[in-house]
Amino acid sequence: MNSSMSYLPRLFCLVLICLLPASLQADEWRTEKISVTDLKFMSDLRERIDDLSRRNFGRQLNGNRANDIAVMQRLLDEQVVTSDQVPNLQAMGVVLGELLKEEQGLSWVVYIDKYGRSRALQVPGFEKEFIFPVTQVSRKAEVGIKVNISEVYADLEKAVADIRKLPPF
Repeated sequence: MNSSMSYLPRLFCLVLICLLPASLQADEWRTEKISVTDLKFMSDLRERIDDLSRRNFGRQLNGNRANDIAVMQRLLDEQVVTSDQVPNLQAMGVVLGELLKEEQGLSWVVYIDKYGRSRALQVPGFEKEFIFPVTQVSRKAEVGIKVNISEVYADLEKAVADIRKLPPF
């Protein structure tokens, strides 16, 4: 390799860093509008839980909080979904997020920080406060905590109520 070419990898890295949004360079965060791809992904996750419920219990998710929470609790209690099935556990978080979104008038956004991108719920009028329902069930189950879906939902509702008590930005 000739010596004039040896600086190119370093130059390339420098150019990439300069092109990153300033907020990500400073280890901050930003949001993006939820994409069609994200919505399709979340719909597929929801259908995964619905399919498990139909096949195992002859019941389905229907958007009714009491029904959907009971269905997911039964999937956990009867170990149809276990602590090592992270995609299924996160799918339950999506179902909880959809219930919360509909009942509380929230919006899905994509939250991006130095750790990556996450799907989050945002309370209208609050630009810097987010709820992350997708990982709420999986985080508990992965560390061996017996998950109570009703309690997880109540915690998410409380988080929304706490945000609404803050002065809007």
